[in-house]
Amino acid sequence: MKLVILFGPPAVGKMTVGQELEKITTLRLFHNHMSIELVHQFFDFGTPAFERLDRRIRFAFFEELAASDLDGLIFTYVWDFDEPADTDYIDAVASVFHQQGAVVSYVELKADLSERLKRNRDPHRLACKPSKRDIEASESSLRYFETNYRMHTWLGELGQKPLLTIDITSQEPQATAHQISDWLNQR
Repeated sequence: MKLVILFGPPAVGKMTVGQELEKITTLRLFHNHMSIELVHQFFDFGTPAFERLDRRIRFAFFEELAASDLDGLIFTYVWDFDEPADTDYIDAVASVFHQQGAVVSYVELKADLSERLKRNRDPHRLACKPSKRDIEASESSLRYFETNYRMHTWLGELGQKPLLTIDITSQEPQATAHQISDWLNQR
């Protein structure tokens, strides 16, 4: 069992790269909006009810997946490294899989803000993420995250955790997926 935690800022391409990685490996993708979009139909993003239900759904899936005979999972996440609760969350996700003997790997995606603003309007993104279809609100949120969150690691910040960092500003998702797959196979 493998768990690949694919993280980076909003609209960097986590879901799209995850979909491409899923195509060329035996790993399954659980992108963060799979639960967000479901819960958002009932509760506003960020409310206590939203947070509780989103977490319950995700962790129910994680526990079942980690104990299954699947080869592994790709999970996408926007991680604020200045927010200890985000790191605790990712550690809890990793722990579910570690307890079942899984190998956990971390892949950080980076891209320039101007490129992410373009990707924010991509039809595929909007089709998969209904909550992003209000472009004005989505861009405002993206800019807010950019200004107020630290969504990239500092050198050595993850310690001994296996980390691959890729700047995908001008790289196609398929090439990124192959780069990740090659790295995972070398581990």
